[in-house]
Amino acid sequence: MDGKIFSSNGVPVGVVTGGAIYGLKGHKLYELKGANIYKLSGELIGHLNASHGSEMRLDRSTDRLFLEK
Repeated sequence: MDGKIFSSNGVPVGVVTGGAIYGLKGHKLYELKGANIYKLSGELIGHLNASHGSEMRLDRSTDRLFLEK
């Protein structure tokens, strides 16, 4: 499930490649298993909404995971 991740407002915030989530600057931020988002330490921290093709949308509550770092 590779593709782009969009905030709840439709703004691009990340990319999924091979089970990992990267920020727009290319840094690995999270692991993705199914629709679950995990910290690199293994802690579950959020979920992706259903995807439409290669585009995935975040819940409003999950937007905070992609604040500019």
